This record gives sequence, C-alpha cells and structure tokens, in this order.
Amino acid sequence: MNVIVNVILAVQMLAALVMIGLILIQHGKGADMGAAFGSGSSGSLFGASGSANFMSRTTAVLAAVFFVSTLALAYFGNARPTTAGSVLEGAAGVAPTTTAAPAVSASDAVVAPAVPASGAAQIPTK
Repeated sequence: MNVIVNVILAVQMLAALVMIGLILIQHGKGADMGAAFGSGSSGSLFGASGSANFMSRTTAVLAAVFFVSTLALAYFGNARPTTAGSVLEGAAGVAPTTTAAPAVSASDAVVAPAVPASGAAQIPTK
C-alpha cells in the first residue's frame, strides 16, 4: 500500500508541475486584441488558434488527473487498519508500574511556602 501511495503522490506532483508550466505558457483572453493592432505576438508554437485548443485541453486533462490523484491520496490517508474495539480498550490492559515512595517522618518533611490564591498577590510592590 505504501508503494501505491508513493506512485500516486509522484503522479500528482508531476501533473501539478506540468500544469503550472502550461498555464504560464498560455496566452490570456486579451492577448489577441494586442495582435490585432500590430503587436506582432500572435505567432506561437502551435499556430494562432491551435495552441489554445491543444494547451487548454492538455491543461484540463492534467487538472482531472490532479484531482483524481488528490482524491485517491485522501482515501488512502483516511484508511485505517481494521481492529476490533477502540484504542482506549487496547490501552486498558496495560497497567503502569509504580514504586512506593519511602515513608517520611514528620521531622524530615519540608514545608512548602503558602501559595496565594490569586496572581495579584505575586505582583511585587515598592
């Protein structure tokens, strides 16, 4: 199961990186308006209109792969091993071991100073 999660994670990261690159390469909707007035940037690698179809479809496919891999990772992340009972029932069988403290006589006991009930008594005064 660990191998499947690693493969899905690698597919998700590759899809994300390629999708980022494709989105950065694409022209915006207003880029064609500048070409109409002679900016000269209408020429592209895939032709004037072919790039929009190819790149937008590729981006859509990569987005679908990204979402499916995200859902698969969420599913495998929530998968719990099948155990009977709860976690607390399993821990109830183990009792902590304690050691008995040696008895202290009244003359050896250290008396702690009295702690005030509120924090206002702890503010130093001049």
